[in-house]
Amino acid sequence: MATAVLIVRARLNNLSDRQKFDNWYRTEHLPVAVREFKAQRGWRCWSRTNPLVHIALYEFPSVEEAEDILDSAALAAQIAEFDRVWGTEVTRTREIVEVAEELSARS
Repeated sequence: MATAVLIVRARLNNLSDRQKFDNWYRTEHLPVAVREFKAQRGWRCWSRTNPLVHIALYEFPSVEEAEDILDSAALAAQIAEFDRVWGTEVTRTREIVEVAEELSARS
C-alpha cells in the first residue's frame, strides 16, 4: 500500500485577507480536517512564489483512503464551512497524489 496525500490549493483574491485566512485555517480548519478526515497528519504552506496561494496537505496510509475522502460527508462538511466563511473570496482545487518514492538524508 502506497502512502497518499490530498493536496488542497487555495488562492485568495485579496492579499489583505491573508492574515485572517491564515489564522482561521490554523486554529479552525486544519485541526478539524485532520480529525474528521482521519488523516495521519496535516500540514500547510504559503507559496513564496505567489503570496496569494496557500496549500494544505493531508497524509493517508493508502491511496484508497485518500480517494474515499473525496466523496465523504467529512469533506462535504469542510467544503460547506469553507464556503460559508470565505464565499467566492478564495478558490480551491483538490488533488490526490500517490507517493512513488521517499528518501531521507540518511539514505
